[in-house]
Amino acid sequence: MIYPTARAALLAGGGAIPALAVAAFAPDLWSVGLAWVVLVAGLVAADGWLSPWPSTVFIRMSAPAAMQVGRHNSISATISVNEHDLNCESRLETNEFIDVAPGNGAHRFRLTPNRRGAGEIKKLWVRWRGPLGLVWKQCIKPIEQQVVITSDMRLVEEEAVNILTRENLFGDKIQIDRGQGSEFDSLREFQAGMDSRTIDWKHSARHRSLLSREFRTEKNHSIIFAIDTGRLMSDPVRNGLSRLDHALNAALLMSYVSLKLGDRVGFFAFDAKPRLKTGVVSGPNAFTLLQNLTAKIDYTNEETNFTLGLMELSSKLDRRTLIIIFTDFADSTSAEIMLTNLAPLMKRHLILFVAFRDEEIEDLIDTEPVETEDVTRAVIADTLSRERELVIAKLQRMGALIVDTPSNRIGAGLVNQYVKIKRRNLL
Repeated sequence: MIYPTARAALLAGGGAIPALAVAAFAPDLWSVGLAWVVLVAGLVAADGWLSPWPSTVFIRMSAPAAMQVGRHNSISATISVNEHDLNCESRLETNEFIDVAPGNGAHRFRLTPNRRGAGEIKKLWVRWRGPLGLVWKQCIKPIEQQVVITSDMRLVEEEAVNILTRENLFGDKIQIDRGQGSEFDSLREFQAGMDSRTIDWKHSARHRSLLSREFRTEKNHSIIFAIDTGRLMSDPVRNGLSRLDHALNAALLMSYVSLKLGDRVGFFAFDAKPRLKTGVVSGPNAFTLLQNLTAKIDYTNEETNFTLGLMELSSKLDRRTLIIIFTDFADSTSAEIMLTNLAPLMKRHLILFVAFRDEEIEDLIDTEPVETEDVTRAVIADTLSRERELVIAKLQRMGALIVDTPSNRIGAGLVNQYVKIKRRNLL
């Protein structure tokens, strides 16, 4: 595409006024005005001819294949003609998942993903002037690079490091986690302060010395994260993130820990129908795969179909599994449907239910009323809170374990409950 610059417009406009004056006061010199127009047109044509043509412009750009929500990513483009840098302007076009801002330096851009999902870097727009500055030439370079946008892993990594500090790594060998679980590991001499219940009396009598049994944590258990992606889970909470984002961050944190400790992990997402079924994977290297797969879990306005979702999940499980359910309910009717469909799963599997504590409702209850509307809101909030407590109490009576913490602490609460499950050998 070729079009005139502002300089060319000023040049042509600047000669128009004298040309009109000449035509008005000296009609015989009308050819002077025409000559000016021809001169400007010739200069514009020459400038366009002398400037590089789009077919000779070389554009190269590299972008990361994955980004994390809220993190800044710098990318740059190389634009040249005959191996010489081209003095030009550039603009990057992306889809709605990525915000673009100018970076530090020519043809550098700062990309900031604003939500999870499938981002795309679409096109690079480039334009340059001719040597006289009278003509713009423009070309569009299709990039069409897909970018996987995942949750921000900074908090996950920091929390996981704190949890796994006792899992010291030496080369490729993980230190054995003795003293927990029920799988026998070895015998050792009993020391003061040790649990007397671990004394092995038979071997102690044989060796004429008090010996205690050491145990280690069992591994290779199956863990499935069942995540509700329906309308209620897409609503943001106090800190701006949705319940779904909090659920994914907590699930990824526990996935990291579980894979490190030798268990197998899988994801199952559903709303009106199943959205994601990963199957179970094992080994720390599988965490990146899970991270990329969960990036495809999108926000929806669908109502959650617990009957279809939980039946589909049950049909895919062939061994006892720890099922961690992230969901929310708006009323007692939807909660009753959820409980009805959870009952068959509890007969064979261990259910860990993550309850999202609604801090806004708690604030409405605790705030001192000033007007009549404040009293009404507080009563309604208290009713919703009581219904929620009744559902949680019923889940506990049915045999489910509960994680009930504020949204920003779900990850730590979930891992703590997981450690308790491992210690008590509930799987």
